[in-house]
Amino acid sequence: MFDSFGLICMIWWCVVLFHPLHADIQCMESEAQKSPITNVNVDWRKTELSWESSKNFSMYKCTIMNWDMESIEKEVNSPLCRFPKELYMPLHKGVFFIIEVPNTNISKKCTFLPGGMNESAIENFSCVIYNICLMNCTWQAGRGAPADTQYFLYWQNSRDDGQMECELYIKDENGRNVGCRFQNVRIEIEKAYFLVNGSSKDSLIQFYDEYIELYKIEILAAPLNVTAHCTGDPVGCIITWHPPLTSHVEKVKCFQYEINIQNKDEPKEEKKVVRNDRYEFQNYNEKNRYILKIRARGTKCLVSSKWGEWSEPIEFGQGKDYFIFVILFLIALGTISVTVLLYCLFKRYCSFKNILPPIPQPRDKFNALTNEDIQTEYVNLPSKSHTEEITTVEEMTQLSKKKIH
Repeated sequence: MFDSFGLICMIWWCVVLFHPLHADIQCMESEAQKSPITNVNVDWRKTELSWESSKNFSMYKCTIMNWDMESIEKEVNSPLCRFPKELYMPLHKGVFFIIEVPNTNISKKCTFLPGGMNESAIENFSCVIYNICLMNCTWQAGRGAPADTQYFLYWQNSRDDGQMECELYIKDENGRNVGCRFQNVRIEIEKAYFLVNGSSKDSLIQFYDEYIELYKIEILAAPLNVTAHCTGDPVGCIITWHPPLTSHVEKVKCFQYEINIQNKDEPKEEKKVVRNDRYEFQNYNEKNRYILKIRARGTKCLVSSKWGEWSEPIEFGQGKDYFIFVILFLIALGTISVTVLLYCLFKRYCSFKNILPPIPQPRDKFNALTNEDIQTEYVNLPSKSHTEEITTVEEMTQLSKKKIH
């Protein structure tokens, strides 16, 4: 059962992958009478244009033209025209063919138009290569595509490679394929061919195709081994690095570099563009601290002309000696903290009157009695009078007893 299921999947995959593109060829004759040129056929994979002729002509002229008015002409002596393999014309917009017989008014004009529902093909197709060998392609569903439309991406890195379907699709919230992730991508000299087909239960979906030069969509990695060697010589600092890694270019002369040096102590930065892998930083001051980063782009070879990623920032230079200022600041801060702490402790647990009692002053006899003296005499006088009264009562009691006896 597994073998049968696998065979069915393989057959379905082959049908989807190698099924001819949905397109119609519409031809128009240039004269009122019937043209001897008939049965025009296009084999796009072989870039061949063929036809039949009821008359034998010694020479034919065939022309192919796209919607951007880019055209290629070729003369042949048989009803078969092979265009060069470097012909990179997408078909989703349509292509025009013209077959002429020189020195006659015999000609045939044909248009290759894609079939399917209008505005059902994908939109905003774009790809980017990053981290040397990874590639992401994204797109949006066609504005006129039915809700159940599903898209499938096929691509061919070069004419010598086979056409392959995406292995890892990127899906939206509805489960529709809206992108693809590729691994182990290598950049070739030729343009890569991308084809996005669509399927729906309701109608035929238009296809989208495009040729892309992969090196133009690559985001270059950062330069490697960035170092800064600084001395006290007038030369200053020698900054060196290695070219960024790519899957197809290793020559140093293919790159251009932008150097960014920023002074940490001042809002000032220096930018330089150089072509080699060495730079002399002559404005170096050993008392300052600097931040260095470098990025690259292509100037020659098959390398992207857009600036790539920045290298990881590195710091160099001694900078100002803030150690003494830090020590003095810490000492001052510690002194203030201890003083405040001691003050709070004394205020909470100790009394300044007990620690420092007032010194007694000598009494002035010539002055009037103070309130304290007056209070003391006032308290003592009643005590003496009360004692005398008690004594008197006792004597009277004794005399009374004697008289009775």
